[in-house]
Amino acid sequence: MSEVKRVESAAQQALRQSAKKQRLKTIVFYGVCIILGFVFGFADSPFLHQLMDFIATVFTRLFSFIAVPIIALSLITTLAKLGKGSKSGLIFGHTIFYTLLTTIVAACVAALLYEFLAPANLPSEIVGTVDAESMQKTTYFDHILTVIPNNMLQPFVSGNVLSVLLIAAAVGLALAMLEPSDKKTAVENLLGGFQDILFKLIHWILAVLPIGIMGFIAKLIAELEGGMMLGGLATYFGVVIGSNLIQMFIILPLLLLIRGLNPLRIAKGMMPAIAVAIFSKSSAGTLPVTMASAEDNLGVNPKVSRFVLPVCTTINMNGCAAFILITSLYLMQNAGIEITAVTIITWIFIATIAAVGNAGVPMGCYFLTISLLSSMHVPVLLMGIILPVYTVIDMLETGVNVWSDATVANIVNHDLKDRLDDAPEAEAAV
Repeated sequence: MSEVKRVESAAQQALRQSAKKQRLKTIVFYGVCIILGFVFGFADSPFLHQLMDFIATVFTRLFSFIAVPIIALSLITTLAKLGKGSKSGLIFGHTIFYTLLTTIVAACVAALLYEFLAPANLPSEIVGTVDAESMQKTTYFDHILTVIPNNMLQPFVSGNVLSVLLIAAAVGLALAMLEPSDKKTAVENLLGGFQDILFKLIHWILAVLPIGIMGFIAKLIAELEGGMMLGGLATYFGVVIGSNLIQMFIILPLLLLIRGLNPLRIAKGMMPAIAVAIFSKSSAGTLPVTMASAEDNLGVNPKVSRFVLPVCTTINMNGCAAFILITSLYLMQNAGIEITAVTIITWIFIATIAAVGNAGVPMGCYFLTISLLSSMHVPVLLMGIILPVYTVIDMLETGVNVWSDATVANIVNHDLKDRLDDAPEAEAAV
């Protein structure tokens, strides 16, 4: 018996050593690709810039290709189990609570920092150079109407995440309400099979992900080398970036600690997703990596991750809430509108609701802010000055959004781990 134990122990040790070597290779691969990304980005070579832009575009398309069907299938298969006495309703309730909590806190942090730093107005000569006619002006109601589909396939083709979520929720609930039958079981098995196939594709993409990060880094540096005009916007950008950094490094880790979780362990496990989010600037496109990181690195129950993360990707926008609040207050201030305590409190709730309606795509929050302010007759002239440096803000916002998604998923998984049927071990080592 002792000999068998020794053999098993040796086998386990070999597996651990193999896993350690694999992690080391992965770290080296990431490190080399990141260094090359900086080198190629600063290189004065049009060919290298075109090549890196091509690589970044390829990976962006791959993420977009996977993201929409993952969102739909994950939500459908999860909601379909509601009729089986599952815990999906409980998961949904916890998800909404923590999503709204983190988003409102992000808006409050942004409001406090705005009041503390008090960014000054821009000189009139700078404001006057902005071409207002180039700005997109649509009402917030128009934005909401785009969520309501008039065609079953069009949202999937156009990548309208909110519409896809709406369709998936309707189909999933309808499937849950059907009487048990062979047809219903066949449909559920078919959808589950497609979901497994997509997750296999995700793991293949993750294997070559560092190459994509190299392309994203090089492309970003090439864009920033074109120059950024800060000028009188320095304090404004300080408020936007500072509020996001506080949310990322203080608020969300503190929430994890309060719930009895180790933020460093979770950050380590979610690092691939956060890295992709920062450089791709799309939380929806990052979703496949986010789900794989949560399940593979942190042992999050698939019942939780495949329901919570698609929902959070669409409605959990901490960074966007902060941007909407700060930018709206700043634009109103520059337009001569008095900013009172009542105004700030009102915009905390407006920013929270608006952020929930934002799509997790590059620059989604920027255009949503324009739409929201235009519908409320707030001048959007200054958005043209913000645009040249929005790339950096968008990167940080997306990273915060995905980190918040991971925070909510891990907290929900921790809170409900003893109440989920056949739940896998949620505290697996990274």
